[in-house]
Amino acid sequence: MKITRFCATDDGGSRFEDLEITLANEREDGMGHTISFSTPFSSPNVSLVTLPAGLDQDWHGAPERQLVFVLQGCVEVETTDGNKRRWHKGQFFLADDTSGQGHQTRTINGPALVLFNPVSAEFAVERWTQAVE
Repeated sequence: MKITRFCATDDGGSRFEDLEITLANEREDGMGHTISFSTPFSSPNVSLVTLPAGLDQDWHGAPERQLVFVLQGCVEVETTDGNKRRWHKGQFFLADDTSGQGHQTRTINGPALVLFNPVSAEFAVERWTQAVE
């Protein structure tokens, strides 16, 4: 499963990084099925948020490292290198630029409902994913 992470760069900017979530753990469900899953992680809190139509936020960092799941609508993020990406219903990303200039966020064609799922400071993205070549 692919996921995009955006993170701070050494020069204070931000950039996108494509990662693959590894589903390397397995268990039997007791009915003959093998269930594959990622390395589990803890979340200190989760919230549902409506981003209004016309949202156009200037440069800002993520308030904390968090997975953002788009449940309705479309969210666009722009990093300081000028790249833009969009996520639609059923897609998610890792906002990981808690320092530096950050990113810009917009809603496209109406409001968006998102789920913010913070990850702890100890969350090791490397244990959960691998870089996509």
